[in-house]
Amino acid sequence: MPDVHLERDGAVATLVLDDVRRKNAMSPELGDALAARVREISRDASVRAVVLAGAGDAFSAGGDLAMLERLRAASFAEARAFMLGFYHRYLSITELDVPVVAAVRGPAIGAGLCVALAADLVVVDEDSRLALNFASLGLHPGMGATYLVPRRAGAERAAELLLAGRRFTGRDAAAWGMALEALPGDRVRPRAAELAAQIAESAPLVVRALKRSLGIHRGALAEALDREAYEQAVSYASEDLGEGLKATSEKRKPAFSGR
Repeated sequence: MPDVHLERDGAVATLVLDDVRRKNAMSPELGDALAARVREISRDASVRAVVLAGAGDAFSAGGDLAMLERLRAASFAEARAFMLGFYHRYLSITELDVPVVAAVRGPAIGAGLCVALAADLVVVDEDSRLALNFASLGLHPGMGATYLVPRRAGAERAAELLLAGRRFTGRDAAAWGMALEALPGDRVRPRAAELAAQIAESAPLVVRALKRSLGIHRGALAEALDREAYEQAVSYASEDLGEGLKATSEKRKPAFSGR
């Protein structure tokens, strides 16, 4: 069963996405577990910083493909409402009033990478395989991608990554401003913990104020999520998404028809 583990080291809490068998693919169940842990941390005033990591050899392989296939049978209204709820489960990390440091080791794909980008700081494995592969699957980007990626990488780089869906590395991510540092894989989580501990030593009232000053603009994110949910609901009814999912399962390039 997908779970999110909560570990404590003084004032630092670490959340670990754990569905190792599926490389921490993003399912509603894993999202529920994450949102529950976020609520738990929110009630604990002794937490001053949070690390977000993935269990095993992946941060997150992205959206659960079986879930995407099921949504193709949903009505437009059902799909749109489902996606909004799905986003909010995972992006609950943005509602914490303390900083979050994402420790990205191994693959972080699509919506999984978006969750990392929603953190305040990102430390990434220099050899991580990363992608925002929504369009190459036949699906409009979601999970705040249209807000979070330009915020990190700038408009032109974001357009390229979202439109082309190409893969890139942790080294690339750091060079483009999408991560603070790119390090050897075994240094990623210790460095994230070190940063979180340094933050936890700063004045907590100031840190919380800086989180509000420097952090995500919630109104802009909410607007992006509303638009993305609409466009993803449109995508679910398309032949192109069906082709993209089939091509993925058959390990071949899709042949999109534009329908």
